[in-house]
Amino acid sequence: MSETRAPVLKTVRRLAMITLGAVLMAININSFVRAGGLIPGGFTGLSLLIQEIFQRHLNIRIPFSVVLYTLNAVPAAFCFRFVGKKFTLYSVLMVFLSGLLTDLMPGMFINAIKLHDTLLSAVFGGILNAIAVVLCLLADATSGGTDFIAIFISEKFRRDAWNYIFVGNCVILAIAGSLFTLEKALYSIIYQFTATMVLNSLYHAYQQKTLLVITTRPDEVYRLIREKTQHGATCFTGIGMYNMEERKLLYSVVYSNEVLPVIKAIHSVDPNAFINVIKTEQINGKFFRKPKD
Repeated sequence: MSETRAPVLKTVRRLAMITLGAVLMAININSFVRAGGLIPGGFTGLSLLIQEIFQRHLNIRIPFSVVLYTLNAVPAAFCFRFVGKKFTLYSVLMVFLSGLLTDLMPGMFINAIKLHDTLLSAVFGGILNAIAVVLCLLADATSGGTDFIAIFISEKFRRDAWNYIFVGNCVILAIAGSLFTLEKALYSIIYQFTATMVLNSLYHAYQQKTLLVITTRPDEVYRLIREKTQHGATCFTGIGMYNMEERKLLYSVVYSNEVLPVIKAIHSVDPNAFINVIKTEQINGKFFRKPKD
């Protein structure tokens, strides 16, 4: 593939994934979420909650897209300034398309796929929501909303904001339960739990893995790790007790989606390398994070 075509194909791929994610998000909101009377987490759930409050108590119907765009405006501006311009613009495209499609999607199409069981709506709605979010993440974007806030705090202050997001979602569910029915709030918890479990199962790029590589060619192996991941490594000297020969042990931590390419590259220069991959629960200290574009 030529160097001039690669960026174009990458852009087309990102746009296709974001568009498909927006379509699935709109289908999910108009079918499973609305059919079950569910309140998802984040700005999507808050937008639906605001819509419902205005409709029930003031008899005013506000378009979903208007509320969603308004809520996302300030977080998107901060991400554009401090996180990454392309990353934010692609994420804004996702928010724009999902809001627009949610309002314009034909009613006949929506009614054809609606479920009339709230539990089924919660489970399959959570699954569809997770798939839409994964498509955005694979396109190096987000579905907007609280993701903007979490990523901004992570990039700017190097702090995990997901606990605060969880508290915010609990507040939204508490308000929904007090204004409407507790039953719908509890079904919404099932929806969020399903979405979280499916997301964690399908998307692992944010997780880290520890590589322990026993090799006789440490310099070449380290160079491959550095070139492919931008991560460093620490070298230890040991003795292989089976044949009593000196061995080098390289210790490195990489992202989960980098493991297979690195292993393949290592075996290309040292077919006899012994590699142990360990799940990493937590890292304290300097760790290279790929900047948002």
